[in-house]
Amino acid sequence: MRRTRIPALALTAALAVSAALPAAAAEEEPLTRAESAQQAIEAAAAYGGAVSIQYALWEDGEITMTGRSGTFSKSENRLLTDQDLYGIGSVSKMYTTAAVLQLVEKGKVDLDEPVKTYLPEFTMADERYVDITVRMLLNHSSGLMGDSTQSAFLFGEYNGEATDRLLERLSTQRLKADPGAYSVYCNDGFTLAELVVEAVSGEDFSAYVREHILAPAGLENTWSPAEEFDRDALARVYQGEDPRALPADTLNIVGAGGFYATASDLAAFGGLFCGGNEILSDASWEATANREYAGGIWAEESEDDVLAYGLGWDNVHMYPFQDNGITALVKGGDTLYYHAGLVVLPEEDMAVAVVSSGGVSTYNELAGIQILMDALAEKGVTVEQSTALPEAQPAALPEGLAEEVSGAYSGLTAMVTVSPSENGITLAAVAALGGNRMELTYYDDGSFRDAENTVRYRFVTEENGRTYLYEQTYTVLPGLPAVGTANYALERLEDHPLPADVAAAWEERGEKVYLIVNEAYNAQTYAVSSLFAGVGILPEMPGYAANCQIIDAENARYYLTLPGTGSRNGADLRFFTQEGVEYLQFGGYLAVDSASIPAIYTGAGAALSIQSDGYARWCQVGASAGKTVEIGIQGTGGFTVYDANGLMTASSAAWGDTSAVLPEGGWIVFAGDAGTRFTLTAQ
Repeated sequence: MRRTRIPALALTAALAVSAALPAAAAEEEPLTRAESAQQAIEAAAAYGGAVSIQYALWEDGEITMTGRSGTFSKSENRLLTDQDLYGIGSVSKMYTTAAVLQLVEKGKVDLDEPVKTYLPEFTMADERYVDITVRMLLNHSSGLMGDSTQSAFLFGEYNGEATDRLLERLSTQRLKADPGAYSVYCNDGFTLAELVVEAVSGEDFSAYVREHILAPAGLENTWSPAEEFDRDALARVYQGEDPRALPADTLNIVGAGGFYATASDLAAFGGLFCGGNEILSDASWEATANREYAGGIWAEESEDDVLAYGLGWDNVHMYPFQDNGITALVKGGDTLYYHAGLVVLPEEDMAVAVVSSGGVSTYNELAGIQILMDALAEKGVTVEQSTALPEAQPAALPEGLAEEVSGAYSGLTAMVTVSPSENGITLAAVAALGGNRMELTYYDDGSFRDAENTVRYRFVTEENGRTYLYEQTYTVLPGLPAVGTANYALERLEDHPLPADVAAAWEERGEKVYLIVNEAYNAQTYAVSSLFAGVGILPEMPGYAANCQIIDAENARYYLTLPGTGSRNGADLRFFTQEGVEYLQFGGYLAVDSASIPAIYTGAGAALSIQSDGYARWCQVGASAGKTVEIGIQGTGGFTVYDANGLMTASSAAWGDTSAVLPEGGWIVFAGDAGTRFTLTAQ
């Protein structure tokens, strides 16, 4: 579902892991292909912290190698096998892409027709939405705000609510960019594409994929969460280091990230994009490999980046293959618990899939690249890897340049300030993110580089008037191929002074915590991110909060226009007060100011119910800290308990808990259908 990259600005953690890994022992003889593959997947698992990992290599129409490592379950005496299923997250987008292109082949869909042609009920609170085409859904250039993740990530059974309600949610949203302006990762686009497939074909999406893709291809170990299958075959997933397995990791947005598969089935599916089959014509798979990202704003020097969107694909010229004249198509996928990588070499009739419980899709992709490089080497094809930056020399800093590019820059996960230094500039992370500093020297190619000449930055003002920080580097992780970064990593925030009263209102919110109240009781949100820290103003970025430009005391408008992934998941912020309680609305979520939350009562007859609005009810542990409480549930619902740091300690939905020890300074949330009643009995 989520797409991850490893930019240099966020590489510290990854490099710390690599430094902790033991160096590989010198081999007297070269590794066999199977030994090299095993080493690669074990390295990927180690870097990502995977519980288990599985791979398969497809060549010339058949699976030629498979392997696995890790533990199927931490508590069951059960071997890991090639038949175990894994969630493939956003690799599911390629099934959606294939389905749309099949309908194009039949003359039922035109990629360049507006989406509204096929979904007349599709509407938005932004007149530009009528210009969104089907192609824009598949190449991430629709301009949609981002991902409607409310009720999308669940534990347990699929119910389809997130997909069913997408049009309703979009009807009140604006666009963050003109359709086609630039490509930035967007799951909602693929959920819309899923709805297009259903509307045009007249079939349920999962049934369509089964009948027109999976069955004809003989893929019997690929499943939608909407289908009946043996869920006991799913490799177990876990919350951090807790040894208790979680329920099935279920995505309610199948076309964007919901499918499960074995590595063998996924690799064989990748083989459909090598041509020569009746499921997807050569013209269709070749269309997916077009450099779609180039139609909008994109860093010109981005050949070796991990992202270069085609139709569905994350990358259509993956490094290092493209440097060696080999076409490589890549799609990664990350749910909160499963991770997958699919790499296809269509001209070589090769595809590899690496799937894992825990981990990171980027590492899985790198393991897959190593497996393919070894397979090519056996055929006499050597894939060279260059990790050298373009040659340049330190030079005198042009007068005024450092001042010109100075300011605050922000992206999806990084916020920095740029300021002049003696021979170049200083890049400093904001204090809230650690405040780390990097001194950069000016070079005669117009770039700024670190002392070791391992990372290269440039400042580019695009045709939209926005200034971007371009970043280029290569990272070598022991045991895996190198990974390239070459993209617009950050965007400059224009000066935006605020009236004193408006600034004061937002600064106060920076000290608050907001709690989500409108998620399903079995939403994974409660396990990982239902307590939101303040959304106030950072000292380094006055006028902005959470990458939104503050409009007034109650509203902030999402600002970033970064292509790639830098401005994904945008949402405007709106605060309002109801019956003396402050609420925050962002995207599809509603959150309440935690200051209004009462302490839990655990005395005689203690009980509470979900009210008619269906909102979750939060309580502070307060004076009940240390008590063990039995919690009865009448109706459909569940509870989650958190410690003072917001970490989950007990959950009926995640772990089947029926009681909990209430931690000092902690929280407890009760969620479910309206009318669900919870009784509390203190031990």
